[in-house]
Amino acid sequence: MSAAMTGHVPVLMNEVVDALQPRDGGRYVDGTFGGGGYTSAILDRAVCEVIAIDRDPDAIAAGKALAERYAPRLRLIEGRFGEMEQLLSTAGVSVVDGVALDLGVSSMQFDRAERGFSFRNSGPLDMRMAKSGASAADLVNGSDETELADIFWRYGEERKSRRVAHAIVERRRDKRIETTGELAEIVRRAVGPSAKDESDPATRAFQALRIAASSSVASPPPSRCWRRAAVSPSSRSTRWRTARSRNSFAPVRDARRRRRATRRRAPRNAPPPCTT
Repeated sequence: MSAAMTGHVPVLMNEVVDALQPRDGGRYVDGTFGGGGYTSAILDRAVCEVIAIDRDPDAIAAGKALAERYAPRLRLIEGRFGEMEQLLSTAGVSVVDGVALDLGVSSMQFDRAERGFSFRNSGPLDMRMAKSGASAADLVNGSDETELADIFWRYGEERKSRRVAHAIVERRRDKRIETTGELAEIVRRAVGPSAKDESDPATRAFQALRIAASSSVASPPPSRCWRRAAVSPSSRSTRWRTARSRNSFAPVRDARRRRRATRRRAPRNAPPPCTT
C-alpha cells in the first residue's frame, strides 16, 4: 500500500523526510502511520527499519500489504502515539534514530462517510479514530447542555457554543441524533451564516466533536512523546500539525501564552473551560 493506492498524499512528505535524514541501518518511528506515505518514503530513502504506529485498526489492516512489501524492515503496531514509550518497550525496542508525526485527521477518514468524521457526506455520527469508546453520537445525545457547550467552545472555539448546545438538546427531545447530516443541519441553523467566515457554519462544532470523540487531547504533547522514548544522541524528529484547534497538541512552551490569548478572545457567555 502506498499513498497513491490509498488516495491520500501526505502534505510536505519530501520536506519531512529530508528533515528526518534517514540513514542505512537506522531505526525510525512513524507515530501516525495512516496511509503509509511517510513510512514508504523513509524506507525508500535508506536501507533502514520503520516501526509504524496508528490507533486506527483500518490503517493497520490496510498496511499489511506494505509490511509484506518491505519485510522485514517494517513493523506495524496498533496504538496511540502518546503511548509510544510503552509500545516500543513491548516491541523490544530500546533506541530509535528518529520520529515522525503527522497530527490530525486525514482524508482517509474524511472521505469515508461510514466513519462519520465529516459533514460532506451524511453518515453515522461516529468520529472514533480507534473505533472504541464513546462515539460522537453518544456525546451529542448523552451530554447535558453545559457539557456540550464546553466541548464546542474548548475544542472548536465556537463562539455560539451555548446556542448550538441548546439547539441540539431541543432537537433530541423528539428523536436521537444519529447522522452527521442531521447534526450539521442543526448546527448550521444555530450558528447562521457569517460574512467574515466562508467556511461551513458546522465546521467548528464538528472539529470539537472529532477531538472529544477521539480523545486527541488526552495524548501528551508530541515533544514529550518522542523525548520520553529512548532516542539516540544523533536522532531527529519532525512533526506536521494538521489539527486546527489552538487548544490541541500545543507545545508545552506555548501553553501559557495560548491560555492567555484564549481568555482574551472568550465571549462573555462562554462556558468555563473543562477541568477534567
